[in-house]
Amino acid sequence: MKNLEQIKGSRVYGRRQGKSLRKASGERFDKYFPELSINLNEEGSLAVDTLFDHNPEQVWLEIGFGKGEHLAAQAQNNPNVAIIGCEPFINGVSGLIDHIDRQQLNNIRVYMDDARLFMDALPNEFLSRAFILFPDPWPKKRHHKRRIVSAGNLKVLSRIMKDNAELRIATDHHDYCRWIIARLMENPEFTWVCDGPDQWHKRSDDWPATRYESKALKVGRKSTYMTFIRKARLK
Repeated sequence: MKNLEQIKGSRVYGRRQGKSLRKASGERFDKYFPELSINLNEEGSLAVDTLFDHNPEQVWLEIGFGKGEHLAAQAQNNPNVAIIGCEPFINGVSGLIDHIDRQQLNNIRVYMDDARLFMDALPNEFLSRAFILFPDPWPKKRHHKRRIVSAGNLKVLSRIMKDNAELRIATDHHDYCRWIIARLMENPEFTWVCDGPDQWHKRSDDWPATRYESKALKVGRKSTYMTFIRKARLK
């Protein structure tokens, strides 16, 4: 398994690390990352039955978990659920590991690379819930192809999500919100759970807040919370 110094030398998305980790966080990273990390084999496939030491009731996926506060809260509140987080940046993974250490969580695994590679490796009808919370909006039009919510990625998600599985998405970016809704409405395999506009800005009780929501509120931006259901397949 790679340690922190080895990972720094592997370039993904240009830069894998922002600020240098504090000594304690770096030590926790080196201690816990090898046992938490998920690795694909040379063929890009994955032995899913080896991911966890126990047999979880459900498996959830969070794509781009930031510093991990939402993922850790969900793991603590749902101990019988296994949660996999995808995040390419060392600082974000380190933040999650700090939560795991403080809260003594044992139902989390991490894929520290492009989430699309990981999703491609998952079997059909594997996930019971997926989260895409405050993804990079890539506001410039020439960068829209980099947005994680895209027709191609939704097609993959619809394959790996179980019937009636939830896809939760949040954003504080108005244009990206419209983009997300349009992409989901174009996909016949998802249905939007929404009783009206008043519901858009409310998180459900089992939806913990993130630091991105707090940052948006401080500058006067409301966040939009959307839940989509993977429709049942025709048998």
